Amino acid sequence: MAARAPGADMVLEAGGARIPALGFGTWELSGALCRRMVEVALEVGYRHIDTAQMYGNEREVGEAVRASGLERGEVFVTTKIWPDRFRRDALLRAAEESVARLGLGPVDLLLLHWPNPAVPLPETIAALNEARTFGLARHIGVSNFPTSLLEEALARSQSPLIANQVEYHPFLSQKRLLAFCRARRIALVAYCPLARGRVFGHPLLRRIAARHGKDEGQVALRWLVQQQGVAAIPRSSREDHIRRNFAIWDFALSEEEMRAISALGDPRGRIVDIDGLAPAWDPE
Repeated sequence: MAARAPGADMVLEAGGARIPALGFGTWELSGALCRRMVEVALEVGYRHIDTAQMYGNEREVGEAVRASGLERGEVFVTTKIWPDRFRRDALLRAAEESVARLGLGPVDLLLLHWPNPAVPLPETIAALNEARTFGLARHIGVSNFPTSLLEEALARSQSPLIANQVEYHPFLSQKRLLAFCRARRIALVAYCPLARGRVFGHPLLRRIAARHGKDEGQVALRWLVQQQGVAAIPRSSREDHIRRNFAIWDFALSEEEMRAISALGDPRGRIVDIDGLAPAWDPE
């Protein structure tokens, strides 16, 4: 059985869910590599695994969780529905397919992967609620929703939307969205938390890292999870990086260090801005 590790009990509470603050992302991982990296993450101590239908690796994620020896309730599993399946019947079929591929019973968190303006939001949110009512998901939420769309989705949802998964790292300001999420007790789950490697070599992050005997990536992850209401889901295809990314629980950043890192944020620091998918992002 995978060992319990320091940090595994660090969770965000949102809408009745307990979301581990540091998760493992699986984007771009496939086949045997995906299964092995998820197995390593669970061995290290991660208890939050993120996947999506679009990643094509739900089956391998489920296999790794089952092989871990952990009780099902110990691992928080998130998956996401692609926007081409946002009509009611298509969304419910998609949710059923994800549950079947994962083979873990209801997913802990089912998200809408991106907004889709071609499908009325009330229809999609109603279907997402039905997926929860039918026992396909314990909790529901969204991904890549700016504040205006998140506010509309909340107004349309009978069940709490417990999370909004968005790009967030030291070089991208998310002040407005984070304040909105905090006020409504919605978890902000940060993907691309290391800015696809751009944190490494940054002078400020390097100085802070040296002060704590860490590297820039560990400092960036610590900065994220030390913020109220923020979780992070770094991804890696290397075992040593997976272990290093989890080793952030034996130090803390000072208030001054937190402010200095936050000051790096810029609304123009976005990396993921896909034509045809990206909504009108929040102004800062």
